[in-house]
Amino acid sequence: MKYALLFALMLLANLAWAEEPPANASALGAGLVNPGYEEKPAWFKESFLDIREDIKEATAANKRAILYFYQDGCPYCTKLLKDNFGKQDIADKTQKNFDVISINMWGDRSVTDFDGKETTEKAFATDLKVQYTPTMLFLDEGGKVVLRVNGYYAPDKFELALDYSAGKHDKEGSFKDYYAKLKAEGKVASKDQTYALPGSLPAPLRLQDVRKDDKRPLMVVFAQQDCDTCDELFNDIFKRKELAYSLSNLDVVVVNPDDTSDIQTPDGKDMKIAEWAKALNIQYSPSLVFFDADGKETFRTEAYLKAFHTHGAMDYVISGAYQWQPEFQRYLQHRREVLAEHGFPADLME
Repeated sequence: MKYALLFALMLLANLAWAEEPPANASALGAGLVNPGYEEKPAWFKESFLDIREDIKEATAANKRAILYFYQDGCPYCTKLLKDNFGKQDIADKTQKNFDVISINMWGDRSVTDFDGKETTEKAFATDLKVQYTPTMLFLDEGGKVVLRVNGYYAPDKFELALDYSAGKHDKEGSFKDYYAKLKAEGKVASKDQTYALPGSLPAPLRLQDVRKDDKRPLMVVFAQQDCDTCDELFNDIFKRKELAYSLSNLDVVVVNPDDTSDIQTPDGKDMKIAEWAKALNIQYSPSLVFFDADGKETFRTEAYLKAFHTHGAMDYVISGAYQWQPEFQRYLQHRREVLAEHGFPADLME
């Protein structure tokens, strides 16, 4: 009798679902709720995920395509959808100039990739080295990635990214060049600000020479002067006790990607800092770029990150986890779950 009653209650619950599914229901099948699901704007393209066909259709409409990689429960994706696309001018500009195709970083839907190969969302994300959500790939008419936005950009910087691609300024140079031109023309606010971290390697920056007997990983922080997100990183996040512990396990250098001073790179090349930043394709400030003892880049962050993700990136390298877990998001997911089991639930946006 007890089991019959339980079955009847479950049946009623499923019938209630069929009549009125919850607002946050993801397309996982009848009766299933995907925690953290966020509804995409109605004007996002309903795509069959044939990427070549999507590019053709966008071109025919005098638009470009954007691949938007997300995951449910991602606070930065929520911030993008609400803070950026929640602004009518940004939503209107995006809808006018782009077809936005959403792709679940861990999804199993079928995708036809740039070469016409059948794959899945998660395999496609892996092939494109998607490590963050949101990640937005701006494509030109030939399917080339003209701008890669790894992680969340604040509305003002995100709107510049839209203008860069919609105006086809990629034909004139990189996004960094475009940003520098706007700054020189006084169209982007600028302030005189430099950043430093205690324990940083001293000048002159001869990074191979000074580290030749050093086995610690190197973290190079590229931080421009006119950078509100750099203010938050240096004046808040890096000053937290738990991050200071991790910083003690790294060699650290802070440089301005526009600086024309000399530097010896971790792999022994002599050049200007600005030339090195360009060679590394530094497009975002602040960017954290990590190198191993041999001067080889192992990992980087190049987006707006709060303390949990910044700390996670540092420990991802310090622990050597990048060598056995190539997906940073998997590493963070495990870290979050274990912390919760120890009674320390993580606030991802603190």
